[in-house]
Amino acid sequence: MKIKNPFPLKQRAIEEHLKKATFKQPIGENIKERAKELENLGVKAIDALHVACFEASRSDYFITCDKRLLNRCQSLEISALNPIDFIRALNNEN
Repeated sequence: MKIKNPFPLKQRAIEEHLKKATFKQPIGENIKERAKELENLGVKAIDALHVACFEASRSDYFITCDKRLLNRCQSLEISALNPIDFIRALNNEN
């Protein structure tokens, strides 16, 4: 998988995280169609694909540092958090 982040340090960090992943959501036609729907709602293309994959994976949390995307996720009723709030949520669960 080619990491598209333009910053080499971040690319390496993403590659390391991906190596640790226990699940990777395959991208099928249903995800591509959902991503197009999200784009039509004003979500940027790559963000729309990420959100569509999140929805298909039925994960508990969508984690992003993108403040604009966090706000957009609220209107989509998606449980999105920044990494710090995610860690706080995990600590509160325990």
